[in-house]
Amino acid sequence: MSIEVKNLIKTFGEKRVIDDISFKVENGETLAIVGFSGSGKSTILKLICGLIPLDSGEIITSKGDIAMVFQYSALFDSLNVADNIAFALRERKDLRNKYSEKQIKNIVAEKLELVGLKGIENKFPSELSGGMQKRVSFARAIVTEPNSILYDEPTSGLDPISSTLIEDYIVRLKKETNAASIVVTHQMSTITRTANRVIMLYGGKIVYEGTPDDMLKQNNEYTKQFVTASLDGPMQMIAEN
Repeated sequence: MSIEVKNLIKTFGEKRVIDDISFKVENGETLAIVGFSGSGKSTILKLICGLIPLDSGEIITSKGDIAMVFQYSALFDSLNVADNIAFALRERKDLRNKYSEKQIKNIVAEKLELVGLKGIENKFPSELSGGMQKRVSFARAIVTEPNSILYDEPTSGLDPISSTLIEDYIVRLKKETNAASIVVTHQMSTITRTANRVIMLYGGKIVYEGTPDDMLKQNNEYTKQFVTASLDGPMQMIAEN
């Protein structure tokens, strides 16, 4: 088992964003986390990879790296593609002296080919489309051979065709790496094309857990409202000041 979350709680100020949540993700499985904006989806990813501290609960992960693919790629504009992908191999203390420059070059080329971007090592992020930047961020995420991959809104801001391509690569990377994957998304195509299971958050709690197919059946009042994008239902949008 690669990721297990037990009784997770996280509060910001007086608001409990995550309220006693538990779930598991096995190796080679993709879990989609869905819900309204502000429901705590991205917060869970940040807690798992240690970007923010949890208040209470437990997060258990298998030994190995946890990779994070950020919503807007988060590439370094001043570095070319090769240097962006190789950044962790050169800068992390535990990896800094592990590989020669020739080995790093080969690893970068291998990861780029895996995401369908062979031969663009010398290009800069500004020369790439949004979809290509996203795939470079995938290559950067898997350069350390992680056993867990976290995707934060991977198709955000992309056109439908680019979104489909990104979804295909999420599936491909799962097969290639056998990683436990979590995809935070609000896009139905991403849920149905990439996920084995889905959990839906509302009010800091899990209000649905099941397969994408079961979700589409709309037997749950929460999934019915989400799938149909209805304003009527148990989930209410609250305006933030």
